[in-house]
Formats: sequence, C-alpha cells, structure tokens
Amino acid sequence: MNVPRLVIAAPSSGSGKTTVATGLMAAFAERGLAVSPHKAGPDYIDPGYHALATGRPGRNLDAFMCGPELVAPLFAHGSAGCDLAVVEGVMGLYDGAAGRGELASTAQVAKLLRAPVVLVVDASSQSRSVAALVHGFASFDPQVRLGGVILNKVGSDRHEVMLREALEEAGMPVLGVLRRAPQVATPSRHLGLVPVAERRADALASVAALAGQVRAGCDLEALLALARTAPPLDCAVWSPREALAQAAGGVPAGSPVSPVSPEPAGPAGPRPVVAVAGGPAFTFSYAEHAELLTAAGAEVVAFDPLRDEALPEGTSGLVIGGGFPEVYAPELSANEPLRAAVAAFAEAGGPVAAECAGLLYLAGSLDGKPMCGVLDADARMSERLTLGYREAVAVSDSSLAANGTRLRGHEFHRTVIEPGAGTTPAWGFTHPERRVEGFVRGGVHASYLHTHWAAQPSVAARFTAAARAAAGSGAVGGDRDGG
Repeated sequence: MNVPRLVIAAPSSGSGKTTVATGLMAAFAERGLAVSPHKAGPDYIDPGYHALATGRPGRNLDAFMCGPELVAPLFAHGSAGCDLAVVEGVMGLYDGAAGRGELASTAQVAKLLRAPVVLVVDASSQSRSVAALVHGFASFDPQVRLGGVILNKVGSDRHEVMLREALEEAGMPVLGVLRRAPQVATPSRHLGLVPVAERRADALASVAALAGQVRAGCDLEALLALARTAPPLDCAVWSPREALAQAAGGVPAGSPVSPVSPEPAGPAGPRPVVAVAGGPAFTFSYAEHAELLTAAGAEVVAFDPLRDEALPEGTSGLVIGGGFPEVYAPELSANEPLRAAVAAFAEAGGPVAAECAGLLYLAGSLDGKPMCGVLDADARMSERLTLGYREAVAVSDSSLAANGTRLRGHEFHRTVIEPGAGTTPAWGFTHPERRVEGFVRGGVHASYLHTHWAAQPSVAARFTAAARAAAGSGAVGGDRDGG
C-alpha cells in the first residue's frame, strides 16, 4: 500500500505537536482530502481531536503495547483508501518506553512506517541555536528522515528572519511558521487535554481555528509533496477477522493467513449484545476493540452512564473503559437506576470488562459518592500520578483472559482504589515492578490497566464467547436476532 504520510514530531513535549498535527489534518480535510489520523503511543485524548478534524476514527500506533510488528499493519488498516495520513508523535522524537531504547518512540514509529518526519520546534526562546538543535535531531539516527521544520511560537517578523537564516545555513527546509495564538489553546486538567466529548462545540471551534492558523502559516503544498515521498509499505493490512483467525490458529501476529469467508467470525446464531460505555465520562477507547468484538460475532451498542437509566436491550456483555468518572462522580452517582442495573448484571454473572474509569465506576464509592457497589473497594482522587507502561500476566481465569495470558498495557490515573487488588486479582505485573492488581469476581474483570486488544485478539473472542454463553443461559440479557 502507498498512502502519502507524515509524522509530526518535536524535541520535547509541549512544543506544539498536537496543535500542528490537528491543524494539518483539518486543513487538508478542508481541501477535500481523505485524511487518516494517527497518534503514536497510548494517548486516548488527542485522537478525539484528530477524529473531529478529519471525520475518521483517530487510531493509535503503540509499539510497546501492540509490538513493532503490528505498527505498519494497523496503520495500513486505518489509512486504507485515504489520500494522506498524518501521525502525531509522542513526547520528544527519540523518547520511548523507559529503559527500552527506541521502543515505542516516535522515531521507531516513523522508521516502521518509512515516513518522513516534520519537527515542530518551540522557537520562543532561541534564534541561531535552533540550527544546532535541529542538526542534532536530524543526525542522531540516520534512519530517521527529517524532512523539514515547523517553527512554533515565533515572536515577530525579525525573529522569524533570524530563525530562517539559521536553518537555511543548516540546510533544513522551513515548512511553516506559527505565531503565538492563545485563542486556539485547548483547556487541560489533571490528565491532559479536556476530551472532545466534554466540550464538543468549543472543540469544533478550536479545530477550525487550528486549521486556519496552520493554513496561514504552513506551506501545505510542500508538506503534501514531502508526504508523497514516502515509499510503498510492504506489509499485511491488519484485519479484525484475520487477527481473530490467527489467534484461534496460534499464528503469530502479523503473519499472512488464508482468506476468510465474509460471514461473522463467531459461532452461527444470534449475536450477543455487548454494551460499551461512552459519553463524556467514558471517552477512552481504541477503535479496534469494537471492530474485534464485531468480528467475533457481537453486536456492539453504545450507552451513556450519565444519561441512560438502563442498559441497552438484551445486554449480555458489558465493557466500561477509561475516562474521567472523577469529574462526573455526582452525576454518575445520581443515576441510581443504571447503577442498580449494572450491579444486578454483575451479580447475575454477566461478563464485565472494566478498565481504569470502569474500575472506579464498579467500586463501592468514588470520592465519597456511591457507585455501582460491584467491588468491595472504594476509590478517591490522589495527589500522585500513576503513569507508565506495564508488562502483565493474568493470574486468574476471567471472562476477559485465561490464566497465564500475557499482555502489555499502560497505567494513567490520578486516583487510588483501596484495596488495590481483590482476593482474586486480575493481573500480576512483572515489569517495571512486581505486584498484583485488579479484581476478578464472577464474570467481572476490573483493573487500572489499559490494554490494546489488537495485541491479543483472543481477549475479544473470549469475552464475546462469555457474552454469548450468558445470553444463552438466560441469566442476563437475551439474544437478538442478527445471524
């Protein structure tokens, strides 16, 4: 496949990657191009803005959680049929998983995609030194192709002239110059930007302003020409159906498999309804999760725990991902009918997969506000940020994973739950620290660990099978016709 593509990187966090990447996506989409948005690393929030800018799902490319071998296939899946792909990097260009060299860095993703890199430089406190900075980034790894620079936070015309002269001397093209523009700033809080779902009207205005800023300050023709220099990618295109077939057959991820039939991947018969929490309180989800559940034979139905007073009709599986329930604790608590429905579903043995925010929602309380009471634990906000990649092994059989299943994941929260693990824990962490974490109780699997199911499609297959069995038993939900 040969999709023109750019990786938007920076020397460090806070340089303006999200501003430039989102603005470029929106500016090119305004031109009528089909733009495929991607984000390096585990971040859930930036892809929401990318989706707003392009009208397509924002997708993550995480070489730690999914493995380097899946980066290009997942990219090919997301960008199929598009005119251009823009990948926003993570942290500084060469920053990756702690102690793992280049693993999960923007540089590694760029190399795996054979994509040119555009470096966004915060030039607010430098002039000629910018050339030395850019030279260092361009020469550090010869396999990373730095195609040009976008200068951000430039103070004046004179400042711009000095920066351009320095970079011309260094032989590095300047592809854009952006001045300070507080009117397009996006509000942040304790875990980063405020998600799109919480400020959609304002977010639309912000994205439109970013597009205007980038359109005025960047050479879009030069950037598109640079994107078109990316060579063809020789890789399989990731498919949820083929991923499930590989998992069932024990084939390593990324290996070619025989073509599969177009029928649903799950067993013949009615499709179990898997309800997936959404809305402003539960915004963290990878697009591939719903795709894998659907390919495994489930009917995926969204619901909003802030507003819906009942689970979707026929629910026989429940997925509650990450988000910000701590921001909406009073409203979530006030929705007593839904809390009771979730508790009854779990008590009946229905399969529940809860990650981070979902874990808090299942607790007895969150910051003193009653939650669903599924778990004998209480949660509260904390001053301490827990952040980082984890290597984990399932230490209990559950509706999500068989005992011994190994996954890589990510923790990102400023809350604590006490106790941190049940008598039957969900995971044993093996790196960077050894501890048990999470809860397995009946059909419930609840944990702080964010995971990417493309790395282990058997998770989606197992959960869908549990939902089908629960529906068939008559204990919860009930089948819907769908074949």
